[in-house]
Amino acid sequence: MNDSDYVFKVAVVGDGRVGKTSLIKMFTHSSFEKEYIKTIGAQLSSYIKEIDGDKIKLLFWDIAGQDSFHFLRPSFYNNSRAAIIVYSLEENKLGKESFKHIQDWYEEITKYCGDLPIVVFGNKVDLVHEKEIDNSVLQGIIKENNFRGSYLTSAKTGNGVVKAFNAIIEELYVKFKSISPEL
Repeated sequence: MNDSDYVFKVAVVGDGRVGKTSLIKMFTHSSFEKEYIKTIGAQLSSYIKEIDGDKIKLLFWDIAGQDSFHFLRPSFYNNSRAAIIVYSLEENKLGKESFKHIQDWYEEITKYCGDLPIVVFGNKVDLVHEKEIDNSVLQGIIKENNFRGSYLTSAKTGNGVVKAFNAIIEELYVKFKSISPEL
């Protein structure tokens, strides 16, 4: 028997080394590990949140960003209710490439999941000057693809993490509460 009123699977995608696993750990356990550990295939993390007396179970599927795991991804997307695309704000090759790949991740998500709420996390804000970030190109991508929003986050400091995750969780809750509490 399910002890939660709602269960939502959220796919978390993005290039390797952008901080997907670290963001999830910061949100679910308020912890940060300095050592990089590559995700093999996918990693599942669960989190319980209560909204208005309803118990919500979140299943975060941290999907490996490396191309070597591309063949596994279709099965990992199955039954996702929302997605988070993570890119790095670093001003280096990783940051630039991960930003360019936002559209690729969007296309892959919609190919396997159809239309679902998607948000974008610009991670590693602690490594850049926030006031110097030019979001004009990102805002165009968000509008063009009907993303639900974008958030600046830091898995290391926790900056923006709770707000970013809660935004997608609350949207799912409102959407599915209006349909039916039985999922």
